[in-house]
Amino acid sequence: MGLRHRILGSRRLIALGASTGGTQALEVVLSSLGTDLPGIVMVQHMPPGFSRRFAERLNEDLRLEVREAENGQRVEPGLALLAAAGRQMRLKPQGDGYAVEVIDGPIINHHKPSVDCLFSSVAKVAGTNAIGVIMTGMGDDGALGMKEMFDTGAVTIAEAEESCVVFGMPKMAIQRGGVREILPLHQIATRILRWVDSGR
Repeated sequence: MGLRHRILGSRRLIALGASTGGTQALEVVLSSLGTDLPGIVMVQHMPPGFSRRFAERLNEDLRLEVREAENGQRVEPGLALLAAAGRQMRLKPQGDGYAVEVIDGPIINHHKPSVDCLFSSVAKVAGTNAIGVIMTGMGDDGALGMKEMFDTGAVTIAEAEESCVVFGMPKMAIQRGGVREILPLHQIATRILRWVDSGR
């Protein structure tokens, strides 16, 4: 059975969260991934109006398809959905897979979109079928959501201090006990691909 066929038949999911320095970090990780991947959902803190342009730029530069998420959009293999700035994004079940809710919800942990909002929903909906990565950023958004993912058996990774622009978000996730592995930025994509291939 080929990799593409196994991905299409799985409920696996990749969740990424970042803030300060994250546009570059996300590009480093995504540029090292191919197209034969489970669906990706991601939050990057940025002001309203910038997320669509960022998604369009990534889509032009990468092999992977990248889109700003729309409410009700299905999470598909080989597609990375970026949370819209000024909106909250949550994962929800849809048929044998997932879709995203993009809503004008309240600010969570000082952010909209919030990594905590996304990761918490991933924990509830995807559980052990997910891998979560928290990267460079100021503050502690994502730490509680990553702990929820950890508690449900997901693989959880924090970017190492050595490669972070700001170590705040990964540091808090580590301190709150939600991180299984700590890796420098250049090793994160390799770890994701190993999980895609092995499930571990």
